[in-house]
Amino acid sequence: MHILLVDDKQNILDLVTPLLHQQGETVVTSTNGLDAFEKAQQQHFDLYIIDHLMPVMNGLQLSKNLLNNPFTANTPIIFMTTQNTGQVTTLTRSLCFHAIIAKPIDEKCLLNAVNQINKNKTGRYSL
Repeated sequence: MHILLVDDKQNILDLVTPLLHQQGETVVTSTNGLDAFEKAQQQHFDLYIIDHLMPVMNGLQLSKNLLNNPFTANTPIIFMTTQNTGQVTTLTRSLCFHAIIAKPIDEKCLLNAVNQINKNKTGRYSL
């Protein structure tokens, strides 16, 4: 899969990128939502992994923009957050995420979510 990983923290990019590479995935990184949205317009991705709280454009706004754009609307999203995942699920009820992952990242949980999307490729569902 070709994955766009979006997080403003370099340590997260440094953790997740090699983890996904070990799975055979191709990863492009971005450090804010605006840059990520521009990259998503320029090339096709099979999955977006998006952090919640970022400068310039946060993860919620990026997700809304991606879901409202015909070119990117059907691409699955894994949403990462340091916030309470229950509260984030309630806040994002109108958005459709394949998974919401708590930070600090549980590597096994993230890989399970990525592998499930890779297996299914059946579209998105609402949490």
